[in-house]
Amino acid sequence: MTVRRLSAGLVAAALLTPGVAACTTGGGTAGPTSTPSATASGAAPEADSDAKQALLNSTRELSNGNFRFRMSGAGSTAEGQVHEPSQSAEMRVSIGEPTDDLAMALDLVHVKPDSWVKLDLSGAAASSVPGRDKFNLGKYQHLDQSRIQGDRNLGFDFDQVDPAGSEVLTQAVTEVRRTGDGTYAGTIDVSKAADAGSIDPGLITALGAQANSVPFTATLDGQGRLTELVLQIPGTGGATAPEIRVTYSDYGNATAAQKPPSDQVVEAPPELYNLFD
Repeated sequence: MTVRRLSAGLVAAALLTPGVAACTTGGGTAGPTSTPSATASGAAPEADSDAKQALLNSTRELSNGNFRFRMSGAGSTAEGQVHEPSQSAEMRVSIGEPTDDLAMALDLVHVKPDSWVKLDLSGAAASSVPGRDKFNLGKYQHLDQSRIQGDRNLGFDFDQVDPAGSEVLTQAVTEVRRTGDGTYAGTIDVSKAADAGSIDPGLITALGAQANSVPFTATLDGQGRLTELVLQIPGTGGATAPEIRVTYSDYGNATAAQKPPSDQVVEAPPELYNLFD
């Protein structure tokens, strides 16, 4: 991970930006040799209507905003919970591996109308991050809502409570079939899902035509609710395609996020916002 300002969404940057590198290095953009959408004629079949409807229905419970989630891929994770009844949410993000030149960990807490972030940096390049001496590392930094409104990095939209945007992703399904009891497989046109929090628009651009047919699998629980969504981002040449995994649990059983203790809170400096511009 290089020293740079993050862009797009923090989760998208954490999970999918490494996929951009895989898609743009090596001088080509060739994807997997086959995908679930391939047919003998080379044309992509339409989604099975019953299977696609099941997927669309599976995301409805997410809109109630009471669940836990986890996203992982490319050596990074984001996990936490949303609790709409208390207008609160929290997310813990880990970007990079301990052996990387730069790794980042963030603890984001949102209790409407306030938000805080605790930032930690590690690795040999950590001291080179612009503005590092102003970041109040290890403290919860109170965020100015006017600075983070609409910000996919530090803000949280209680009108769109799913950080991964699985509803948007399922709406972009182009082919799907039922593979077992509560399991599905097919392809998603991620070029139509740029608003999903787990999709970096830069990745969509880098994938080119491959963005139209990204393989996925999905698992639903006994009540038809989405519990897992896995995207297999196309790689290049002999490179292994990065796997992006989103899971949901504890529907209806999440708990309210807690405000950080006042003695651990400071106001965020301008340098912190600049890091995520």
